[in-house]
Amino acid sequence: MIHTWPDTLPRPERNTWQVQPQDARRKRQADTGLPGYRRRWSNVARTISLSVLLSRSQKAVFDQFFHLNCAEGADLFWMPDPTTDGWALLSTDGQPMLVAEGQPLLISATWLCHWGDQLPVETIVGREFRKTFSVVVMP
Repeated sequence: MIHTWPDTLPRPERNTWQVQPQDARRKRQADTGLPGYRRRWSNVARTISLSVLLSRSQKAVFDQFFHLNCAEGADLFWMPDPTTDGWALLSTDGQPMLVAEGQPLLISATWLCHWGDQLPVETIVGREFRKTFSVVVMP
């Protein structure tokens, strides 16, 4: 069973956000001159480094999700795409598109993720807890 990121957890912080694509190249060694590259595969995963700032109760939810639901980070999970999910869909002139009741039409996007090499690191920030970790977003 693939679990889903708890909806009670906040969006990741913007100031720690980093994305790095997996290297899809194969390097060709040359006897002389510059090295050459060719494509190794067409679909590549992305490693995302991020953090979330959590209250005490949100920390408990995060810890249960990581330790129990995801088997200490060994299992895949679905996560809302923080760069897209929940944002208003815009028209060509940049205005939010609205449904009949006047509410904005929201974009929905999810990632299939695996926990990355950096497992959650916890620091205390005042009365809150910051969890910093990486996820690998499957292509």
